[in-house]
Amino acid sequence: MTKPMTITEKIFASHAGKDYVAAGDLITAKVDITLANDITAPVSIKEFEKIGVETVFDNERVVFVPDHFVPNKDIKSAEQAKIVREFSKKHNIKNYFEVGRMGIEHALLPEKGVVVAGDLIIGADSHTCTYGALGAFSTGVGSTDLACAMASGETWFKVPSTIKVEFNGKLNKWVSGKDLILHLIGDIGVDGALYKTLEISGSAISEMSMDGRLTICNMAIEAGAKSGIIVPDEITKEYLKGRAMREPVYYTSDEGANYERVIKYNVEDIEPTVAFPHLPENTKPISQVGEVKIQQSVIGSCTNGRLEDLAVTAEILEGRQVHPDVRLIVIPGTQQIYLDAIEKGYVQTIVQAGGVVSTPTCGPCLGGHMGILARGEKAISTTNRNFVGRMGHTESEIYLASPAIAAASAVAGKIVSPDEL
Repeated sequence: MTKPMTITEKIFASHAGKDYVAAGDLITAKVDITLANDITAPVSIKEFEKIGVETVFDNERVVFVPDHFVPNKDIKSAEQAKIVREFSKKHNIKNYFEVGRMGIEHALLPEKGVVVAGDLIIGADSHTCTYGALGAFSTGVGSTDLACAMASGETWFKVPSTIKVEFNGKLNKWVSGKDLILHLIGDIGVDGALYKTLEISGSAISEMSMDGRLTICNMAIEAGAKSGIIVPDEITKEYLKGRAMREPVYYTSDEGANYERVIKYNVEDIEPTVAFPHLPENTKPISQVGEVKIQQSVIGSCTNGRLEDLAVTAEILEGRQVHPDVRLIVIPGTQQIYLDAIEKGYVQTIVQAGGVVSTPTCGPCLGGHMGILARGEKAISTTNRNFVGRMGHTESEIYLASPAIAAASAVAGKIVSPDEL
């Protein structure tokens, strides 16, 4: 009888053609999806062309999503996107998502059913860990490693150990998946799960929508994790029904599986949470934030640009006005999310309140475009990183929070809970 395994170990074993793997094993495994964007793909393409193979291992499993500097902000970004476009045409890449069809990659791929439960996914972007919300093992890699996988369909891994995190209880008002992951990072630190899997579970997760789960797994990397993963359940199956491009495989973790540690939280003790500059671990509950005036509020990104995020934003902005000293920038994660937000009236509410709504783009998250900060400015943002200079000037500051806090703060002109409006 095979020894008990975690969901992560089961996915690795199946993709390595083995009955059993354990944390620390070095393996070669087949990958289901390789992913790159307009920043990382050109490097991967250059390295791929040095290998000397005729074409990619599978034109349906190599995925390119230009999303960081698109629509192109300058000549250099246009040239980058052109490299990806021409390579995709040459190799007949089926899952190439150009402007008009595109979205922020980590919002788009789950929506389109390109990634499914049981997959092993690598991407030349650190937030590839998002897809663990579907019960897949997904992780970021370097552009050179990605190039080799584009050619061969496989790569090597050291099987990570797993930390199990249980969030139990009923969420307080305005507390979301973003608050749970910020609370966890604040507790264990930005290197608290270095090269490990964070297996997220508990009754609060069982009741959480896929939008919230995707947010949590997206920020696993901010704790240093190799991946975040949630064992699939009925919510996962319902989400994938009718959209999965391939047959999902639903793995579970065995009773008696080996965890490095187990961390348990009662979510009733967790308030809306804000990460202060300049690390995601520098967290405070909203009740301890104090007086922090802001000049910009950004709601969007691969962390919080989904429909639920826009819904709570519109709920808070309804009948209110953005503070005259604040620029509110809202960026839907995909074109479909944008259309749904228009249909439901969220976009009208945001614009009438004095916010602007952008086409899907990573834009301000990495200091690219659509919301760069000047010297001395402070922004509250639903993005995932608040490093020095991340969103513009090195003397600007980024405070990370949920859409509810970011929307309320845009109205108040300072960081507040919606209950304070």
